[in-house]
This record gives sequence, C-alpha cells and structure tokens, in this order.
Amino acid sequence: MTRNRRLDLINGLLDLAAFLEAHPEVPVSSHVVVHHFPEHDSDGDMCAEIDEIATRVGSSIEFEDSPYGHYATTVCFGPVEYRAVAVLAAARALHAAERSYTGCVQPDPEPTT
Repeated sequence: MTRNRRLDLINGLLDLAAFLEAHPEVPVSSHVVVHHFPEHDSDGDMCAEIDEIATRVGSSIEFEDSPYGHYATTVCFGPVEYRAVAVLAAARALHAAERSYTGCVQPDPEPTT
C-alpha cells in the first residue's frame, strides 16, 4: 500500500470515528472488517505476504478451516477486525466457473390465474 493510500485510510477511519462520536443518533454495525488482499499473481507470493503480516501482528494463519480456499490472518481490536486474505488460484478458478453461468438459467415465470 502506498503511503498516500495508507494515510487516506487512517484519516478516513479517524474521520468516521469522530463523525460517529458526534452523531450518536446514526446507527452503526456491531462489527467492522478492514480487508487487505495481496496484489500478487502466485499463490506462493500471496501466502508469503500473509505469513509476514501474521508475524508482524502476532496472529496465526487461518487456512484449514476455510471452505473457500482462502489463506488468511486476522487481528481484532474489539469489534474492529483487520483481516489479510489471499484468495488462492483454485478458489478464483471455482468462482470464475460458477460466475460463467450467471444469466444463463432463468426461472419459469409464475403462472397467472
């Protein structure tokens, strides 16, 4: 992440916090997740980046339990979660295959009486 993107995100989060504090009438979610997705092509490079992030934040890798083929690590600050996720090639291929059918199957119209 470039320095400007990083500062923009931090400032946006601080602005949101200040706004919510100043406007208690505005409803909020019970949980917020900030995602980071590596910008690499290979599974190995993406997993290495997630491993490095896990080491830096002191968290473990979440992989075996992932039904979607994601390699991830998470650190929570109360209800605020930072989650770094590598979407592996097999999961991307499965998603692309499933999406290839989008719009191809149409339900029968409801019969009129």
